[in-house]
Amino acid sequence: MKIDRKTTLKDVAREANVSLSTASHAINGTATLTTQVRERVLEAARALGYLESRRQKATIATLRVVLLAMTNDAAPQSDLNMVSWTMLNGFRRECERRGIRIVPYVSTTSRLDPVAVAAAADADNVDGIVVLNDDRPQLVQALSALGRPVVLINGEDPAMIVDTVTAENRFGARLGIEHLLSLGHRNILHITWKGRTTIRRRYDGYSDAFLAAGFPVPADMVVEVESYEPEWGEAAIRRLLTEERPLRNATAIFCAADNLALGCLKALTEAGIRVPDDVSVLGFDDIMPAAFSAPPLSTIQLPADRLGGAALSLLEQRLVAADPTRPAHRLELGCRLVLRGSIAPPPK
Repeated sequence: MKIDRKTTLKDVAREANVSLSTASHAINGTATLTTQVRERVLEAARALGYLESRRQKATIATLRVVLLAMTNDAAPQSDLNMVSWTMLNGFRRECERRGIRIVPYVSTTSRLDPVAVAAAADADNVDGIVVLNDDRPQLVQALSALGRPVVLINGEDPAMIVDTVTAENRFGARLGIEHLLSLGHRNILHITWKGRTTIRRRYDGYSDAFLAAGFPVPADMVVEVESYEPEWGEAAIRRLLTEERPLRNATAIFCAADNLALGCLKALTEAGIRVPDDVSVLGFDDIMPAAFSAPPLSTIQLPADRLGGAALSLLEQRLVAADPTRPAHRLELGCRLVLRGSIAPPPK
């Protein structure tokens, strides 16, 4: 079909046999439409040359189908994976708003197989791939070679070969520790685990806050546990209470996840240690149980429900650009400190 440079949205609506408003919603992703209607409108816009014209102006939503690849520990909803579930929920809502169909792929293990992900992407001819909670270099390298846009959610790519969206874990942690330091705390325990790069950034923020305030980073105040479940926070506190210096004389505890902090609160209460009178506790994530603990947990709020929308925008920008030399983008969303009842100045 010959391209008409003067093609209008009315022409697209007529070609697709839809109303003008439906054509507008399909082109701009501003309402929920059936996949069939949206694809019919986009196909008409492409055939008439309207799609290319709008793409050049970077004003069109080009995503129709995305593959959402996640590890098996992120998929089921439970009290222990509320962060992942919040991310998934936010992603789903944003896809519904933009009229984008999700093709889910869940691995059978805690790691994604790039061959299986590629096969799933090919089977549905998706426009892009979104990966949740797996940023292993081997996986990223393999997916980047597929010829489809890829975005990591809640992950990092130090090689910068694919786009990534994550929370600003480092500055979020720094914000929390700076607040504790401003209250007079100096002995601040950090309870963490050997998680992915996003978790290690929280330790970086812990260290940054001390250095920025002119204090040395505590040498013996970082405690590594096996995982983020509350039971490991409980076990860590019980063990620290048996040391020669109980809790290593800490007046505050910063946990790399709210789940760990909730376990700490339980163990401290059972030991007769008052929070925040005797020791302050700070978490990270702002999962729902944090607001209802005793006392309510102060935490760093992770913008988990906003990561999905940001990832979709990066995919659309890459599709619109159609530029294989476009550099990878690293997008970090800000965190904020939520003060409740578990933090106070250190006891005198």
